[in-house]
Amino acid sequence: MVKIGMMIGNRYEILEKIGTGGMSDVYKAKCHKLNRFVAVKVLKQEFSENANFVSKFRIEAQAAAGLMHPNIVNVYDVGEENGIYYIVMELVEGITLKKYIEKKARLGYREAVSIALQVSMGIQAAHNNGIIHRDIKPQNIIISKEGKVKVTDFGIAKAATSNTITSNVMGSVHYTSPEQARGGYSDEKSDIYSLGITLFEMLTGRVPFNGETTVAIAIKHIQEEIASPKEYVPEIPTSVESIVLKCCQKSPDRRYQNMAELIADLKQSLMNPEQDIAVQDEPDMEGSTRMISEGEVSQIKKAAAHRADAADRTDSMRLREDDEAYDDEGGDGDEYDYDPRTEKITTILTIALGFAICIIILLIALKIFGKLGDDFGSSGNVINTEETSSALIQTGPSESSAPAVEKVEMPDLRGYTVESARNMLTEIGIKSKVEYEESDVIEAGIIISANVTAGSELEKGSTVILTASAGPQGIEVPSVLNLTYEEAYAKLISAGFEVIKMEAYSDTVIAGQVAAQVPNAGSKAPRETTVTLTVSLGNEIVKVKVPNLMGLSEMDATVTATEAKLSIGSVTYVYSEYPVGQVCYQSYSVNSWLEQGAAIDIKISQGPAPQKVTYKCNLNIESPALEDPQYVAGSPVDVKLVTEDGTVLRESSMVTSFPISANYTNLSSPGGTLTLTYTVTGDPTVDEEGNTVPGVPESRTITRTISFTAE
Repeated sequence: MVKIGMMIGNRYEILEKIGTGGMSDVYKAKCHKLNRFVAVKVLKQEFSENANFVSKFRIEAQAAAGLMHPNIVNVYDVGEENGIYYIVMELVEGITLKKYIEKKARLGYREAVSIALQVSMGIQAAHNNGIIHRDIKPQNIIISKEGKVKVTDFGIAKAATSNTITSNVMGSVHYTSPEQARGGYSDEKSDIYSLGITLFEMLTGRVPFNGETTVAIAIKHIQEEIASPKEYVPEIPTSVESIVLKCCQKSPDRRYQNMAELIADLKQSLMNPEQDIAVQDEPDMEGSTRMISEGEVSQIKKAAAHRADAADRTDSMRLREDDEAYDDEGGDGDEYDYDPRTEKITTILTIALGFAICIIILLIALKIFGKLGDDFGSSGNVINTEETSSALIQTGPSESSAPAVEKVEMPDLRGYTVESARNMLTEIGIKSKVEYEESDVIEAGIIISANVTAGSELEKGSTVILTASAGPQGIEVPSVLNLTYEEAYAKLISAGFEVIKMEAYSDTVIAGQVAAQVPNAGSKAPRETTVTLTVSLGNEIVKVKVPNLMGLSEMDATVTATEAKLSIGSVTYVYSEYPVGQVCYQSYSVNSWLEQGAAIDIKISQGPAPQKVTYKCNLNIESPALEDPQYVAGSPVDVKLVTEDGTVLRESSMVTSFPISANYTNLSSPGGTLTLTYTVTGDPTVDEEGNTVPGVPESRTITRTISFTAE
């Protein structure tokens, strides 16, 4: 059992408990080898006693220890001591994304996309090293006090999801991919799905699928189409909406195929929010919405029941709620019962099967009686079995229960301006892209044709490619993004375009560089067309009020500063009249104004200073003859007395008469050092010729350790 103050691995001193989860407890510790603070995650006893889980846990944790990335909570060490299995990780002081969303209700799209971008880069680093997280959710994403976003629990995720003693569909069921819900193979695209659900929650403040039981929610992931986040927050830009929907496709083949594709679109959405950038392929059978089969329902239920049975086999292996890692869903055994709707589906399928059998029997009977009618020559009363069969079949249940797709008529857009044409298509639910081509007869910016014939029917949500005139001398607009304004201006002027400069703040583009251009790079436009460049002013300097941190704990102060869009700078620990652990000093006064993101230095109280103990020195200093018989009485001695903390009580002075007294009071050290330096002349010697040679003077030093008396 881990206790505060104990040492693990002969180097990690446990200081305090800072969190608890379904499988582990987290402690703040100090690494005495490297003199730094770390987080030590210790497996709970019920998991430590399962050899299969421990084996998988150690393998995956050791693999995660090889990951080093700014957006990953780095793993430093993995070990075991006296049955305690632990992971040593980077200590990140901040709050989970789940708590951050709860405090803000929902995030603005720029903030949400920026967080998703950092998470994606961390996951990409893991994928590049062959590690799949399999449990991406806001509870496993931490926002540090500096505003850095980090993904955690890489080492524990795969071990957990590949072992039956832990339920992967507890707190994680809201974010699990359809293939994970079915218990099938999961890969990089499963992490992309979970990140899409997380982005949905950041934007709307809610998860897309909810239900009374984990099985019901898992079925929704498999069966129901995700709603557009715009239904809850209409101001979400088109680009962000399309990214979420592409991430959350049922079929893995219709999602982003890797993190690099997703990162590129997230960056693009920050620059062109209203551009429909996440193009999706045509739907396939796997990706289409369909009724879940009875076998799949059974499979989901069996998997859940299997986990419950395994949990019962272990004395204390019950799944706990974790305020950092799991949603508030309840954890009793009822979570593995059938949803009532499942029974309804089974009943409908049984009725349909019986109805089909009746039709087949009736058709056989009609054919038999029709043949008998022919044999008896009853030409006027013969039943037309083909027509009857056709009629009966048509009155039976339809082949597919999928809802009919709404269709619209394609308008004739020739002669309209690009803006008008795209607006007309948007109004009827059709997306559009524009390509340009040179034309000597049609004015620049006018629609020439479309890839869909006017009057034909289209499914809502389809994409139409419009071809517009670039004028008689259309030329390709070069890309000047991320160039300085001077470089971009020179490049466009030399290509034959005019330039207009606009300025705007940007969180992603360095000040002075081009953040956006219209027309877009690669499109064609007539010579002397004006290209509008938006030049970045860098991060917008926003002033925010300094909150009152006095009296808060270090963690609460960090959360309060983060909510005020500030950060915590240096943290020092001092004696104070404030209770232990509370902020007793902040470097900026309350309600003063600071730039957004500025750091506030704080001091944490260690309680009142301990009562001061003072010492006194009453010493009779004896001559060096006590230690050195060769010392000649009356010879000068250099005497110096210094305390343990470096205070000089007696400077060097020449003394010829001993003993001498040394009396001092109100000393802060319990002892000191006395140094005696003197010269001794050696005995005379006789050389080879019989002459007497005087002795040579030699400098000697004696050091005495002195103990003082408490006053």
